[in-house]
Amino acid sequence: MKVIIENATPVVAKLQGRLDTAAAVEVAPDFAKLGEKAAEHIIVDCSDLEYISSSGLRLFLSLRKEVASKSGKLQIRNINQDIRQVFMMTGFISLFELI
Repeated sequence: MKVIIENATPVVAKLQGRLDTAAAVEVAPDFAKLGEKAAEHIIVDCSDLEYISSSGLRLFLSLRKEVASKSGKLQIRNINQDIRQVFMMTGFISLFELI
């Protein structure tokens, strides 16, 4: 799993690979760095994200809470059909702005 953070406006984080339980632990510091920019506009680009587990969903939820607490903006873009299905089944589809 790889997270590439582009410090531009908006801040773009590109996720690559599988966001399973082990990867979620590995990339938690990257999500914490995103949380530091929570007052800004953040886009999480999932075009290269192949899989997401419940641990990965928790990272998304924690980032959402951080952004909401600092009145920032969070958008998720380019999720594939399988991940969209996971978002739908878990109710995350209504929690995030998908672009």
